[in-house]
Amino acid sequence: MKRKPVVNIGVQRFDKLRKQGAFYIDKTDFIREWWETGSDVTLITRPRRFGKTLNMSMLECFFSKKYEGRADLFEGLSIFGHDSDRVKYRNLQGKFPVIFLTFANVKADGFAEMESKITEVIADLYNANDYLLDGNCLNANEKAYYESIKIGMPGSTAAGAVHQMACFMQHYYQENVIIILDEYDTP
Repeated sequence: MKRKPVVNIGVQRFDKLRKQGAFYIDKTDFIREWWETGSDVTLITRPRRFGKTLNMSMLECFFSKKYEGRADLFEGLSIFGHDSDRVKYRNLQGKFPVIFLTFANVKADGFAEMESKITEVIADLYNANDYLLDGNCLNANEKAYYESIKIGMPGSTAAGAVHQMACFMQHYYQENVIIILDEYDTP
């Protein structure tokens, strides 16, 4: 017996919605539209509760090497449905290093607390990618910089940390890095 789709309110992870077979309005044409613009920077503004985070999660699942081999998440959706683009977009799925940061939980009563929480988000990014420390991808100075990224690091260190991570990943993967920032205006 076929299962009825679940209406799952508040889930903002594309992979989770697809795995659950939850009701989903197909917005994967956005991937095609965005990719074909060739923009270096895209700002997505919509009202609250409009699906921005879910769309960014969809972009991560589509492009990120972390989801390489997960074309199943997009089966039956528009991105793989157009005959002329089927092979092109299947070949793009899971092929890029992606940095996806959300500042949605960065809430603070003062500057120092906010700065600490931002450094926590950045430190989590570095911890999640500590495989970059293995081998010879980074030189001794880069490894020392990498190790300096931690919760409570000085703002001067944190200021360039996302850019530096993108450089590390680009060097490691030999591919441009896609950076997705969600709730960038929260802090």
